[in-house]
Amino acid sequence: MTTIRIPAPLRPYTGNNSSVQVTGNNIAAALAALREQYPELRQHLFEGDELRSFVNLYLNKQDIADLDGLQTPLTETDTLLIIPSIAGGRDD
Repeated sequence: MTTIRIPAPLRPYTGNNSSVQVTGNNIAAALAALREQYPELRQHLFEGDELRSFVNLYLNKQDIADLDGLQTPLTETDTLLIIPSIAGGRDD
């Protein structure tokens, strides 16, 4: 099973789990399994069926944009890290 690491802001939607185990032969299938296991997480990661633009995914510390994106194949020893971009600041 592939491990998906869950960032702190999203843990309330995964029963406060910092990581979860999912099956899937590629990243898209793993994310589908994650959505099925934790339906409340969907709205925070997806807009319709598309991954939100501010959600970055890293497979074994490598940006999936540098690989085959959501079609990147997975093995049982892989770790997928979800990193939502954080924006904000002050206007002075």
